[in-house]
Amino acid sequence: MNLLPWITVGFIIVGFFVFISMKKNMEKRVALAIEYKDSMEGKQILPSPVVWWIWGAFLWGIISIFLIAWSFSAYP
Repeated sequence: MNLLPWITVGFIIVGFFVFISMKKNMEKRVALAIEYKDSMEGKQILPSPVVWWIWGAFLWGIISIFLIAWSFSAYP
């Protein structure tokens, strides 16, 4: 039995749950950054974790699409 379909499904499911579990924390960070954007305290709230989360979601999606396409091409 080939492992490619299992790797594909596992990668998609694990990635989905990781990003969903991090979603609420990122929403709080964005809300704090918007709330304190003009004050001096806002400089302590870095938006870089949110940017990394967005890039991670983007890369996860691209890799998932690649794995799905590869899975379909592996079984003609």
